[in-house]
Amino acid sequence: MKATVEKLDKHQVLLEIEVEAPRVQKALDQAYRRLVKRVNIPGFRKGKAPRFILERYIGKEPIYNEAAEIVIPPAYEEAVAEHQLEPIDRPEVEIVKVEEGEPLIFKAKVEVKPEVQLGTYKGVEVERPEVKVSEEDVDAYLKSLQERYATLKNIEDEPAAAGDIVVIDFKGTVEGQPYPGLEGNNYTLELGSGTFVPGFEEQLVGARLNEERTITITFPADYHKEDLAGKEAVFQVTIRGIKRKELAPLDDEFAKDVSECETLAELRQDIRRRLEERRRQEIDAAVRQAVVAKAVEAATVDLPEVMVKRRIEARLRELERSLHARKITLEEFLNSNGKTMDDLKKEFQPAAERDVKTELVLEAIAKAENIAATEEDLEAEIEKMARMFRQDPDEVRKNLGDLSFLKYDIMIKKTIDFLVENSVAVPPREGGEEETGETAATEG
Repeated sequence: MKATVEKLDKHQVLLEIEVEAPRVQKALDQAYRRLVKRVNIPGFRKGKAPRFILERYIGKEPIYNEAAEIVIPPAYEEAVAEHQLEPIDRPEVEIVKVEEGEPLIFKAKVEVKPEVQLGTYKGVEVERPEVKVSEEDVDAYLKSLQERYATLKNIEDEPAAAGDIVVIDFKGTVEGQPYPGLEGNNYTLELGSGTFVPGFEEQLVGARLNEERTITITFPADYHKEDLAGKEAVFQVTIRGIKRKELAPLDDEFAKDVSECETLAELRQDIRRRLEERRRQEIDAAVRQAVVAKAVEAATVDLPEVMVKRRIEARLRELERSLHARKITLEEFLNSNGKTMDDLKKEFQPAAERDVKTELVLEAIAKAENIAATEEDLEAEIEKMARMFRQDPDEVRKNLGDLSFLKYDIMIKKTIDFLVENSVAVPPREGGEEETGETAATEG
């Protein structure tokens, strides 16, 4: 087999492939055996007609086409491997020549991964703040534990206060007319939680059991439902129940109730350890994001439209799955937000482009540094998955089937590990620690 490559543009190449005559003849024989079993020819049992009879009956072209379908896919794959191409789309195939006793010649036009011009990715400076947990942090965590394990007491003779949980019936109108969705019965609402539109919960503070209140609010100008944005709504609200949290005192008994610690002092130490570990993980994640971002920013690559389009489609599928879990269709989501599918795709475009560039840059760094998943890496990852799912490693391997995706994930992780190991940690700028934490929280 012979194959030549011609670069057509930044992303497209043209392969011209010549398959040797003996291989073509073998495919023609195979094509005849396939077709003769499918065609009913008068005077012959199915599958028993000689080739020249079959050719008279259906013509030579179907046999040549069938032979081409047998020969072309593996020949194309061989040519791609020989020239170390990385196709990102299906090829456009054109048969140039196919004849009995002659080589088969075809052309394949295909988009391939672009070349990446790497910038500086080793020795980059990355802010790494110290792992600090204050007494106030520990106190705040203890407060959250108190809230989590609080008991609820029914309130009958006192007005509702911020932090109380009320059960309400409500019905809202806009411009004097009922509006779908602005009503509910026996709805549980914590005052001060920010669950409802700003101003709603605050106007219920001071209300008593069975009291009816008229509440007027204005929807924010950027409200997700455009037909309500900036409009005034009037709600008739009835208080059906009031419950107040009663917090247990912070003492040794509380520590025993909420943990395996014997004393409050031990619980505080355990909380500090947990918070430090969580903060360390947040910082590690932020550092990994930072080194990748700097490597991507320093690189130059012309993004193929087909890869960006696929990433947008993947994000749409993820959104659909998320909406399906909430029993919402994509069409309902679009209508409620006043958007079209094109609007959504445009919103996804920047993130999709960033994802594709990141993928291409990390692959290029892995190639430049000879980073790949070893058998040891695969075994370790499969063992880890087996422990996680409580399965036998052989069963996990069997369920995974094709391990190429797992190999790819391991390669990317090792590449990011490499970037972190070869970065230079520096103290954060003033206010930098807060920025790093915010970035970690946002990306997570």
